[in-house]
Amino acid sequence: MNLKIKNVELKSNLILAPMAGLSDVAFRNMCLKFGAGLVCTEMVSAKALSYKNKKTEDLLITLDHEVPKAVQIFGHEPEVMAEAVKNPLLAKFDIIDINMGCPAPKIVKNGDGSALLKNFDLAEQIISACVNATDKPITVKFRIGFDEKENIAVDFARMCERAGAAAITVHGRTTKQGYSGIVNYEAIKQVKQAVNIPIFANGNCETREDYENILKITGADGIMIGRASLGSPEIFEEILSGKKPDVNKFEQIKYHYETLMKFFPEKAVVLSMRTHLANYLKKEYKNTKLLIELLKMNSYSEIIEKLRQNML
Repeated sequence: MNLKIKNVELKSNLILAPMAGLSDVAFRNMCLKFGAGLVCTEMVSAKALSYKNKKTEDLLITLDHEVPKAVQIFGHEPEVMAEAVKNPLLAKFDIIDINMGCPAPKIVKNGDGSALLKNFDLAEQIISACVNATDKPITVKFRIGFDEKENIAVDFARMCERAGAAAITVHGRTTKQGYSGIVNYEAIKQVKQAVNIPIFANGNCETREDYENILKITGADGIMIGRASLGSPEIFEEILSGKKPDVNKFEQIKYHYETLMKFFPEKAVVLSMRTHLANYLKKEYKNTKLLIELLKMNSYSEIIEKLRQNML
């Protein structure tokens, strides 16, 4: 039986996480090519959308064949979030996800992201407002708690379901943990047993063995992959098939640059690609003279020629 979120059928049960500064249009489409069941934009400010912020709108660029795709929005004002959901720029997305798990201090300080784990009533108002503003599936991504003192995952999940969420993703760490420390898969298991909507587990899935173990422990319907995919969009195929796909890393990098340059100036692309480039080359060229040289270059032609000389 194929996995669905409301009326949206996923290509597999392994989905791409929204990652700030990294889940760009080129990377998302490579992940889809390698079997990701669903891809998502990096988180987008509902408030900035209401101001018609150009940089925010740039995050919503997609390709025609990018299906299925989700957009993730964040904010703490129900009416602003509902207006964002109705924004014409979001019409092309199949699913709208609400971020209630980002641990970044500047996000939490504003009452957004995982700050909402401390305010169930407001979180429920936000989800309900978004659900009532669209026929599209509304999903929620959150963490198991703000700190180790309390695990609110089950109660928060039940609230999300009650408010109309079509699916939820649970990152098995607290806000205080950030992206380090032990992932609490038992807490995700408790969430799965408590609600009747699809559950995606998030945290530390890097291999086929991880995938099988996490699904076995949690009973989750699927798994969200984040940092493990960076520099390796083929990880989806590798995990799903259990076999390492034959990929041309040079061609991946070239596609990534050239796709972004269809939409953005070369200078901006070269700058934004530095983290991606380091990730693509981390296994073979980490801390090498070549990588240091590449990260200092400001021209695509110069970068690609240097890569061609060293990788082909």
